[in-house]
Amino acid sequence: MASKSLQRLMESVPRGQPLDPQMLRDCGVSAQQTTYLVNAGWLQRLSKGAYLLAGDTPVRDGILAYLSRHVTGLHVGGKTALDWQGVRHNLNLRERVVLWAERPYVMPEWVSEHMPHTLQTTRLFNGNLPEGFAISPLPNRDPAILVAEPERALLELASDVGKRLAKGQSLEEAFNIASSLRNLRPKVLDTLLSHCTRVKVVKLVRDLGDASGFAWGKDLQRHVDRLGTGKRWTSSRKGAPALNLKA
Repeated sequence: MASKSLQRLMESVPRGQPLDPQMLRDCGVSAQQTTYLVNAGWLQRLSKGAYLLAGDTPVRDGILAYLSRHVTGLHVGGKTALDWQGVRHNLNLRERVVLWAERPYVMPEWVSEHMPHTLQTTRLFNGNLPEGFAISPLPNRDPAILVAEPERALLELASDVGKRLAKGQSLEEAFNIASSLRNLRPKVLDTLLSHCTRVKVVKLVRDLGDASGFAWGKDLQRHVDRLGTGKRWTSSRKGAPALNLKA
C-alpha cells in the first residue's frame, strides 16, 4: 500500500515542490502513510506540515506554489514581477524574490534558506479596487503562482523606494526601470492610481512617469491632487536614504 502511495507521489508531484498534508491526501496518502514514508526515508519533513520527496531540494517555483496555499493574497510583485516580465536594470547573481500579501506570515526557515525574499504587507489600495486586480499567472508557468502585472508592479516598486537600504528599492534604479516601461496600459494604471491611498506612491509614480517620457506618464498630477495638493512628501528613516517628493 505504501509503495503504491509513493509511486503516485513520484508520478504526480513536481520535483522540488514542498507538499502539505492536503496535497498528500489529494494524492491518496493518508497521515499514517505519510509517517511511514518519512520514517522509511522516502519523504523528508521540512517543517510542521511541509514535506519533500527524499533527495529533492526545494526550488523557487515549487516554494511559491506551496506558499500560495498558505499565505493569504500572496503574489510576486514589485521589482521581481517586472523582472519576470522582461523589465530589468541590474542583474543580480542571487535573486531576492519580492512577495506581497494581505497580512504578515512567518516563513519557515527552509523557505529563506532556499529562496531569499522579502514579504510586503503594505496596503496600497482602498477597498473598492476589485480583488486581484492586475494580478495574474504568467504564461507557461505554474498557474498557482500569481504575479503583479507591470502597472501594479510599478506601484509596488514605488512603495519600496526609500525603505531600509539592505532590502529597499533605490530611487535611481526605480527611475531606470521606469524608463524601460514603454508599454504600460494607461487605463490599468489609472484604475490603480485612482484607488491608491498612499501619497508617497502616487507622487513617485507621477515623477517616474514624467521622467520616462512615455504616454502613460502624462497627466498623473490629477491623482496627486485627489489626495491633497500643496504639500511636499518627505521621509527620513534611520538606515534609509532621505526621500523628498514635490507637491
